[in-house]
Amino acid sequence: ILDGDSRRRDLAEAVWRVIGRDGVERASVRAVAAEAGLSAGSLRHFFPSQSDLLAYAMHLVVERVEARVAAAPAAASERQAIEQRLHQLLPLDETRRTENEVWLAFTAQALVRPELRDLWADVHGALRHACTIAVEALGARDIEFEARRLHAVIDGLAVHAALSQGEAEPSRLTATLTRHLDLLAIGGQHHSPAA
Repeated sequence: ILDGDSRRRDLAEAVWRVIGRDGVERASVRAVAAEAGLSAGSLRHFFPSQSDLLAYAMHLVVERVEARVAAAPAAASERQAIEQRLHQLLPLDETRRTENEVWLAFTAQALVRPELRDLWADVHGALRHACTIAVEALGARDIEFEARRLHAVIDGLAVHAALSQGEAEPSRLTATLTRHLDLLAIGGQHHSPAA
């Protein structure tokens, strides 16, 4: 008998597979139960609603990103460390592409499901915080503005990669981020526009 946490993780991964293959609209309790080889009644024992299922899947995405950041090898420089951390937020491989799809699906659902908005705000805030740490380390003058701008670049890259195969090439994503960070580092010598 699998313990509850292990079963929930299995079910969250089933949500990821259904969203990745069929889209969030199809990630119903019934569809996820079938994907996991369970009855809908059994799945409802763990997750009474689709919102509960999506929220747990999103929590698991956050855990995995944080674990990868924590396990990253020591970088040769602070700049390299910043890029390594930010790369964990981009869809550069199959795992991160699925996480990106879950995040985008979760964001769309949070617009129409009030019960998901607090979690969305927490994850959004954590992403903004990661961007703030990065721009502080790069010596930006207007930290708040540059953190918002970096966040917008990362979000934009993630959305474009999800919507267009041509935009999903990992080398294109990382080159765009690197170029933005280069300009940000140089821009520390200039004033950023007011927010």
